[in-house]
Amino acid sequence: MTGEAQVALLGDGRRLHLHHGPIDIIALAEGGTAEVNAAYSQAGKRFATILEELVAELPRLRAPTGAARPLLNGAVARRMGSAVWPHRSVFVTPMAAVAGAVADDVLAALTAGRDLARVYVNNGGDIAFHLARGQSFDAGIVDDADAPELDARVRLTYDMPVRGLATSGWRGRSHSLGIADAVTVLAECAAQADVAATLIANAVDVDHERIERAPANSLFNDSDLGDLPVTVKVGELPSDAIDRALFAGLACAHALQARGLIFSAYLSLQGHLKFAGADVRLSAAAGTT
Repeated sequence: MTGEAQVALLGDGRRLHLHHGPIDIIALAEGGTAEVNAAYSQAGKRFATILEELVAELPRLRAPTGAARPLLNGAVARRMGSAVWPHRSVFVTPMAAVAGAVADDVLAALTAGRDLARVYVNNGGDIAFHLARGQSFDAGIVDDADAPELDARVRLTYDMPVRGLATSGWRGRSHSLGIADAVTVLAECAAQADVAATLIANAVDVDHERIERAPANSLFNDSDLGDLPVTVKVGELPSDAIDRALFAGLACAHALQARGLIFSAYLSLQGHLKFAGADVRLSAAAGTT
């Protein structure tokens, strides 16, 4: 049904492309040639079985996390379960962490036993990365993939307690309960960033007649969100409505930061921005207000 996993170098000869069903990853490893080649071989072998492992546990992965910790078997599934467990007091399923958890797992395979300077694994914008001492990455943030331009930037450094970045919003690949154009989160790993970005984006919300919603299962019949109303369209909103929505999301981000679950966050709605984090290291791109 999902075909064979595809593993190949891109045309630049440097980046690795991993594709299987809905999973589409671009990875880059930097270091000696032998180390990079070995790392890519390790990643390809691991990637070959990830999707079938997830499919085998889909019913449990789509179930809301409750008082009992979910019993999950696969390595990626366990990463997902661990990432959502601290958020079990609200509606969340392990699927909220799937993209980040896959990125984390591929990163672990890439780096196991290898001497590499820098590595990133980008799974549709949810990114796991590795940095050797003294190394850094500069990452750009795009609020609307349909009209891509640089909206913000972040420098990721070795000394940060962060190895994951994720973005969520109503315009993204997954459905959102909120109206954020984009919420980008930095966290200890990509799975943790993924679920936190999802929950903060859900919290960026306000009641307004220019917001259209539909039951999630009317758009995707086996959605893990069931019949919860997800955002399908956001018209131009007045400034006071934008402020209320962003401050609701900011309160959620601050609460997660206080619990040590995220490092920092960037929230965007119709050109208005909010930042969470005493040392955010996220900044608006030049010309953004």
